[in-house]
Amino acid sequence: MKRLKGTGMIVTVQGTSLFKVVLAFIFFLIAVFTFSGLMTSLKPEYRIASNSINQAANNINGEILYKLMGWENHQFLQTLPEQADSLNLSNLVFKLSTNISLDDPRSFLGRELPGFDLFDGKILVAGEGTNYTNMPMESAPPIEVLQREQEAALQNTEELEGEGKNKDTPAPPKSTGDRKVVYVYFSHNRESYLPYLEGVTNPDLAYHSQVNVTKIGDRLKETLADKGIGTHVDKTDVMGQLNQKGLGFGHAYQESRSVVQTAMAGNRDLQYIIDIHRDARRKKDTTVTIDGKSYAKLAFVIGGKNQNYEKNLKLANQIHERLEKDYKGLSRGIIENKGPGQNGVYNQDLSGNAILIEFGGVDNTFEELYRSADALADVFSEVYWQAEEVNAEPAN
Repeated sequence: MKRLKGTGMIVTVQGTSLFKVVLAFIFFLIAVFTFSGLMTSLKPEYRIASNSINQAANNINGEILYKLMGWENHQFLQTLPEQADSLNLSNLVFKLSTNISLDDPRSFLGRELPGFDLFDGKILVAGEGTNYTNMPMESAPPIEVLQREQEAALQNTEELEGEGKNKDTPAPPKSTGDRKVVYVYFSHNRESYLPYLEGVTNPDLAYHSQVNVTKIGDRLKETLADKGIGTHVDKTDVMGQLNQKGLGFGHAYQESRSVVQTAMAGNRDLQYIIDIHRDARRKKDTTVTIDGKSYAKLAFVIGGKNQNYEKNLKLANQIHERLEKDYKGLSRGIIENKGPGQNGVYNQDLSGNAILIEFGGVDNTFEELYRSADALADVFSEVYWQAEEVNAEPAN
């Protein structure tokens, strides 16, 4: 008990009550640290995660932090490139608080339309005519298409008979010899093209076990051989295996992963891993005319959630830039996928030289696809041999 002078008031402090408050606070701290320790010790797949918080955190990059600090210390602003955009604080706060970007109309609909986030990719490098309305689109076939025993009859296959280049080519000045340094595979190996499927007009049904994207691999291998680059084409029926195991289309990359791992373990010479796909978009978005000839456009897809992201992006950008120089308009650009409903890895964590390439769309012909394969082999060989020269240079 304590008397306050000049007031006549008496304050009573009970020791047991104070002890209870201190004890409760100590137990609270112990609980917080215990819970935090448990959460951080769990495997990533079992941790509680907030997609909204994750997206907001992704919006804070190094450039924004430098600009914020530059308001207090102008020396930070001198490290930014001159062409750096000015920071709009109101837009930034609005984006962080709502996950809506005023520069990207897709963000207004992403939470409202079921399945809309499947198209929430990011254009890293835009090719000619590429924008957010015509990005590569992966369309899963209905389950009955994967499980059906009978397929659509084939048509227009005359151009596929004797499809080899049938021309004498001089021996390349450089060669990998017996080494197979490029590995081509197909996670969606039955993706096909409508011009060859009799009576099929629905893009979601453009699948076939014989006439499909694997033929592009054959052409690419042949043309790379002319450039002296040994290539192995793996035609494992990944989609057939999914059907046998009762797995859905979304497990395709998991199924093809073991195929790639086996190949890498059996051939230490493999340096480049290419997964060939077919886009679900129509001809106007997937076709370009170059020097009077029609080509199927190429799109490069990078998984944003793999440890080799930077290396994969560098390789894709090298190929894109050479295509822009020699085959203007052929490349649709480089797309990053890592959002909800997307794989985000695409087995690209297995190699720093792994890329996924979309060859044309459902309406393209193999005549167009083969021209694109030849163009890709042309620029890829430049990238490959240049890298070999750099690696062969003696260290100073």
